[in-house]
Amino acid sequence: MERNNQTKHVEAAIFTKSQSALWALPVTNRDRATEAWGAVLAMALCVSVLIASEFMPVSLLTPIASDLGVTEGRMGQAISISGIFAVITSLFVSGLTRRLDRRVVVTSFSLVLLVSGGIVTFAPNYVVLMIGRALLGVAVGGFWSMSTAIVMRLVREDAVPKGLAMLNAGNAIAATISAPLGSLLGDHIGWRGAFFTVVPLALLALVWQWMSLPALPPRGDGQSRNVLSLLRRRQVALGMSSMLFLFMGQFALFTYLRPFLEMVTELPVSSLSLLLLFMGLAGALGTYLITGMLRARLFSILAAIPFLMALIAFGLIMLGTFSLATAAFLIAWGLLGTAAPVGWGTWLSRHLADDAEAGGGLQVATIQLAITMGAAIGGYLFDTAGWMSTFAFAAALLVGSSALAVAAWHAGRRT
Repeated sequence: MERNNQTKHVEAAIFTKSQSALWALPVTNRDRATEAWGAVLAMALCVSVLIASEFMPVSLLTPIASDLGVTEGRMGQAISISGIFAVITSLFVSGLTRRLDRRVVVTSFSLVLLVSGGIVTFAPNYVVLMIGRALLGVAVGGFWSMSTAIVMRLVREDAVPKGLAMLNAGNAIAATISAPLGSLLGDHIGWRGAFFTVVPLALLALVWQWMSLPALPPRGDGQSRNVLSLLRRRQVALGMSSMLFLFMGQFALFTYLRPFLEMVTELPVSSLSLLLLFMGLAGALGTYLITGMLRARLFSILAAIPFLMALIAFGLIMLGTFSLATAAFLIAWGLLGTAAPVGWGTWLSRHLADDAEAGGGLQVATIQLAITMGAAIGGYLFDTAGWMSTFAFAAALLVGSSALAVAAWHAGRRT
């Protein structure tokens, strides 16, 4: 009897160890039945909560500033500080966590999200609120940096675009509804109540991920310690430059859509909110449509998306006073703009598969930096030279992104 028990313990230990080794391999070397789509859905929920938390202050700046006794301009730094900490975290997370189980790492960032929501909700003053927002930046940068590499280990190679599309669909929906929902909740339960609504959702995402994610042991010494060293590869440098121009152009225009729609198109607030909702729904549709197209035409799509967005920007300059034309342009913008991260995530999974975590960190840092620069330069142009200069600047950046995507494709063919 004792010998049988010992044998069972040995067999259980061998099985556990073999399962851990199995999940350390790419999905192409595993049985289809072991794919963890539940874990991907849990990560998509976490993405939604992250993005909603990041952009909710946009519609709550006035009541927060009034309650904490600071100016609205100073309160606006609550958005930029999360972006700064997201950039810093994304650059260093891969090296600092290289020896840890990725399941532990990604759920730890979900825990940081939960803590951040609690701190912001009960912040007694401006300083404490900014600490909570800085922690949110850590969660955003860390989680997004790991997301592509983890999806690559959860599903088959040909299903990676679908997994990334699920994450970005959550991103699109949350980015669309966070501001109007925050405003609605703020009117009924106050800004603290609005922020507290993300806490139970963050807790649900944390528990769901912990239960659904398998053990994901670190891959060993193959990952780069210095994220920036990846830029020595010509295709990576060109690809990241294309991403930088894409997101700079996108957010140079998108950040100032509301004043454009109010001043130029003269849309009422109710129509404006409805149009933003349709843009978000179009974005979710775009993430679904792009997944099948990426298998055969990756670089064609990466070059076409920013070029078409540049044409939309020029179309808004020419026809921005016509409400129907503007609505059609912006719905198309939502369709294309939200699909773009899925394309670049797929590029990362194919061309940096050997260094996906470091590549993910570099990608997130590039995108966060691009968003900050695009919004800042676009705002300066908007104030000093008018909205047309902002939209023309965005169009020029998007054309540059398209050209750099073509150059990245040619660089990949030479290697």
